[in-house]
Amino acid sequence: MFNKILIANRGEIALRVIRACREMGIASVAVHSTADSDAMHVRMADESVCIGPPSATDSYLSIPAIIAACEITGAQAIHPGYGFLSENASFVQVIEDHGLTFIGPTAQHIRIMGDKISAKDSMKDLGVPCVPGSDGGVPTLEDAKRIGAEMGYPVIIKATAGGGGRGMKVARSADEMESAFLTARAEGKAAFGNAEVYIEKYLTTPRHIEIQVFGDGKGQAVHLGERDCSLQRRHQKVFEEAPGPTISADERAQIGKTCADAVAKIDYIGAGTIEFLYEKGAFYFIEMNTRLQVEHPVTEAIFGVDLVREQIRVAAGLPMSFGQEDLTINGHAIEVRINAERLPNFAPCPGTVSQYHAPGGLGVRMDSALYTGYAIPPYYDSLIGKLIVHGRDRPEALARLSRALGELIVDGVETTVPLFDALLREADVQQGTYTIHWLETWLDKTFSS
Repeated sequence: MFNKILIANRGEIALRVIRACREMGIASVAVHSTADSDAMHVRMADESVCIGPPSATDSYLSIPAIIAACEITGAQAIHPGYGFLSENASFVQVIEDHGLTFIGPTAQHIRIMGDKISAKDSMKDLGVPCVPGSDGGVPTLEDAKRIGAEMGYPVIIKATAGGGGRGMKVARSADEMESAFLTARAEGKAAFGNAEVYIEKYLTTPRHIEIQVFGDGKGQAVHLGERDCSLQRRHQKVFEEAPGPTISADERAQIGKTCADAVAKIDYIGAGTIEFLYEKGAFYFIEMNTRLQVEHPVTEAIFGVDLVREQIRVAAGLPMSFGQEDLTINGHAIEVRINAERLPNFAPCPGTVSQYHAPGGLGVRMDSALYTGYAIPPYYDSLIGKLIVHGRDRPEALARLSRALGELIVDGVETTVPLFDALLREADVQQGTYTIHWLETWLDKTFSS
């Protein structure tokens, strides 16, 4: 087992990893920019190293600075959290070249799954159902128009290196293809340095369902059920729950086994999430995230496992501490993402937190790096906390979420808490009868009137 782990991240996820390390008796090293010198993850870690100025490019994305921090502190392994360098295959290769351990999958697996086309091809070969679409990249507008006509509209054009909703445009008719195609290419080039796009059939009433998988890197893998992440704005998740309110036990067992078998065949190591669109009883693969997800706590809540602890164990060469037969769903869990944003436009709202109080009580978990007096920097993602609740069933979880939102105090900055207060009053949310398009339609209706 490792003696010391460096966490190449910040905020609540860095704290999450520090807590797991502490429970395992492993020393932790925090890295931080000059803007984060007073951040909670710096305070809580056993050691800390400043790795650069506020810009993420010059600090949290600086591979030489992170490797140097390992050498200075004697850390043996690096946990990437999510975002930043967590899915950067070159980073993993550099770590291995320096005799360190990356707590996550191999560079090869990250590289394959990081490209949407190669990921889809790999999943097809592994027996995972995929959305109908183009065979590889679509180089020209003429090709795009031909594929759209053959497949039938609507279609969605996606950047092959895309993520976070960038480089994705819908063409609902042939008249919209040129604008959607050229915009998706331009966004892909600007955001990821890669203008290649591919085309898929656009499903009109899908839900976003993702399957949590975990492998030991030696041909053994399990699934930990599904999460429903259908409440999204601009392809960004805001509300996640497990298990999915519309997924049957038979569907869960079937798609879960398909996913677990797929990652076992490629000797996948660590946590991964296989994401699907789900419509009319059918699953369609869209992408695989080769890292810990923001919404992993809802899975932890219903299965009673610590996914970060498990990541560390398998990275150290130990076997998984559970098998598929040990995993039984207990109750229902929901997570909402608390962002420092101003409604209704969701504009980032950094500033100083004049008062902070976390909700508590049975079945309530608040993952946050906030504290009273903390100055939220303007340089990073606006996520400032994740409120997770667990109940015996979905109605109890919803009631607990409402109560916990009422207890949460974040004064000094505007947050998205009012959004969730309003959503919980909606019948479709109470009943779980929404699709990935529901939230944007509701927002347009609610804030345009």
